Amino acid sequence: MGIFIDPDSNVPVGYCPAMPRKQPLPEMPFITKIMVKLCPKIGAAAVVEPEFGYVGQITFRNGKRTFFRNRNSSINSHGVVEIARDKGYTSFFLRKMGYNAPVEQTFFSDAWCKNLRSKRTIVAAGTFASKLGYPVIVKPNHFSQGVLVTKAWNAREVRNVAKAILKRDSVALVQKFIPGRDYRIVVLDGDVISAYERIPLTVTGDGRKTVGQLLKDKQQSFERSGRDTRLDLKDFRFQWKLRRLKMSLRSVLKKGEKIFLLDNANLSTGGDSVDVTPRVHQDYRKLVRSVARDMELRLCGIDIITSDISKPLDPHHVILEINAAPGLDHYASSGKKQQKIVEGLYLKVLKALERG
Repeated sequence: MGIFIDPDSNVPVGYCPAMPRKQPLPEMPFITKIMVKLCPKIGAAAVVEPEFGYVGQITFRNGKRTFFRNRNSSINSHGVVEIARDKGYTSFFLRKMGYNAPVEQTFFSDAWCKNLRSKRTIVAAGTFASKLGYPVIVKPNHFSQGVLVTKAWNAREVRNVAKAILKRDSVALVQKFIPGRDYRIVVLDGDVISAYERIPLTVTGDGRKTVGQLLKDKQQSFERSGRDTRLDLKDFRFQWKLRRLKMSLRSVLKKGEKIFLLDNANLSTGGDSVDVTPRVHQDYRKLVRSVARDMELRLCGIDIITSDISKPLDPHHVILEINAAPGLDHYASSGKKQQKIVEGLYLKVLKALERG
């Protein structure tokens, strides 16, 4: 079955005889470590699958059991989780309920278009983007963590990105570009647990190192902090961005010169976070509580583009996405305060799961 975590000692009691190897469990995934650490605090016991450590079962003091798989637990119902994983469907329901959602359209591969009897091909994606006006955002409809999210400036770029996306996802999304500051607000059972501004991947020059060397330094800093972000210097988005800036990976930035290398602010792609939890205006607190309630999500991360989250609600704000299993590992790695916030969140999640 796995490793039993004793709720009194918080250490593994033993390995299942069927386990394929004898060596100790390697570094556990972030969420697993948190679950194992927190379970004893409420008298619960955790059994973790020993080979990879991504899944586990929790038995509460009252005898109730629940499972988790990395960030996914039974805190939210399966149906709404599936809706939240689909960006197009999420935007549809948000608009139907009167919320501000992006202007966007989904597009499919030629094979899917044939099966669906749809004309929303890769070529049509370029036409739609031109009608929206450039730049636009092109992204996978189902992926998370900023994978292949790209700002495109012409129909050719839209088609090229859509083609790359459709090799890995069944649906590509073309979205109107929304200027503003990017925030994620995490809500649990109607309470705002944390909020942070997400800032895209940047490098700052020292007058000596190339952009490529600065990116390698950035990667090393992630590794030192225990952050699992991996920067791919061959990422076409770096090439496009640098070309637009009339630079390359061999360019040397002046001392203090700062450039953004990606146009999405996901922490998984190298972005940084700034905690703004105490500064969230009551208008935004009310908004995210309402969104979570209407989407029937007990736990979620709501991504908002707006001018300033500390001020009254900007009528031009947009709810960009909703994540039913928000990843908070990068946020937690930004400081001890953030680590405590994340642990507090998951302690509340465990207590909510115990109550049912």
